[in-house]
Amino acid sequence: EVRLEESGGGAVQPGGSLRLACVASGFTFSSYSMSWVRQAPGKRVETVAHINSGGESTKYEEFAKGRFTISRDNSRNMLYLEMNDLRPEDTAVYYCARGPTNRGQGTQVTVSS
Repeated sequence: EVRLEESGGGAVQPGGSLRLACVASGFTFSSYSMSWVRQAPGKRVETVAHINSGGESTKYEEFAKGRFTISRDNSRNMLYLEMNDLRPEDTAVYYCARGPTNRGQGTQVTVSS
């Protein structure tokens, strides 16, 4: 059974930082590309960033470029998202995802002054 469990969310002020983490189990983590996606209230799910199975190649949505960094540690089955210069519009539930069908329970990120 694929299991993904996110952590690290919270409430921060604009300009603040958070580091999200996701622990994966139930599959060979190092064989799969992974993504972070998010869903803001009343909006569709959107991709934030993607990383290939080995961690050498990353892609970011335009809003995340220069502010967010996706990384992984295959030895620990961990996926990370470092988020800096957070903005109110980054407020959402953030999910670790393997493909379009496997997602964790999410972690809430709230950016507000």
